[in-house]
Amino acid sequence: MDTPNGGGLSPEERSLVPAGAGGGYVPPPPPPPEEDDDDDEGMLRMSFLEHLEEMRTRIIRALMGFGVAFLLCIGFCYQLWDIVRAPATDALNKIGAKPPNLVANEPMEQFSIIWVQVPLVFSLFIASPWVFYQIWAFIAPGLYQKEKRLALPFVLSTAGLFILGGCFAYFVAFRYGLAFLLGIGLGNGVTPLITITHYFDLFVNVMLGVALVFELPIAIFFLTVLHLASPQFLLRHSRYAILAIVILAAIITPTPDFFNLMLFAVPMCLLYFVGVFASYLLVLKREGKKFPWGKVLLFLLAAILVIAAISYYVLLKLHYHPIGHWPFFAK
Repeated sequence: MDTPNGGGLSPEERSLVPAGAGGGYVPPPPPPPEEDDDDDEGMLRMSFLEHLEEMRTRIIRALMGFGVAFLLCIGFCYQLWDIVRAPATDALNKIGAKPPNLVANEPMEQFSIIWVQVPLVFSLFIASPWVFYQIWAFIAPGLYQKEKRLALPFVLSTAGLFILGGCFAYFVAFRYGLAFLLGIGLGNGVTPLITITHYFDLFVNVMLGVALVFELPIAIFFLTVLHLASPQFLLRHSRYAILAIVILAAIITPTPDFFNLMLFAVPMCLLYFVGVFASYLLVLKREGKKFPWGKVLLFLLAAILVIAAISYYVLLKLHYHPIGHWPFFAK
């Protein structure tokens, strides 16, 4: 005979007994909590010593890759030095310096610059994808599985921006700035006599400074990932960011003139807003929304066509042609 509380029934049957039917109502057991497999899948739990051991491993591997790149660059040190001194040769030729050569004041200058420091600088750029991959591999154990899929975009974008910044400094900013500096005082009895040490110091400062500044979008993106900034916050305070960028550009710029300052500041401001756009895409993904890429691409295509039409009119109808200096077009 069943007891008043339904003790002779199975748990499933007791859950169907209404309140007041043969005694008190026995509620069904609560469902087991769902495990958040997506969040914890692939995440490793490491102690402090294990983190230190992982850091040591990644630093050693990064240095090994850097060492291999350095040994490779030593074999081509003279060709690399020709690349480094090319902006100086062009600038000296423009101002009419004969011969357009750099000078060495100490016996060890040429060895330390050509055989050691030049390969070191080029090794930084060549080994940058491997070094950034080791950085990602160090932080990856603490990420969720869906975040680990960003490994390839992280390495490609970080190393790509670093190399792109070096190329921009070499082909644009450094060349224009150097020609301006060497031309100062030329008509007042001043003959430029540049040592390879001073020239290379300026070369490295500009190259690495601009290359690091080009990492600005990555820094802004990770501030958004860590919830330390938002696109709204970055846009609302963009005027302060632009002021800071101009001050930083004034420090990096090798010349005091406004034109070369803008050569540094304008790309840096564009990179800032590229980072804001990347953080906006991240926020849209978090909210399950999609960016209207189709409309944006159509707008960009229309803008390119308008620019192409204007360029065609200026070059062919008005008989302008491009030149290698300001204002870059002449009849």
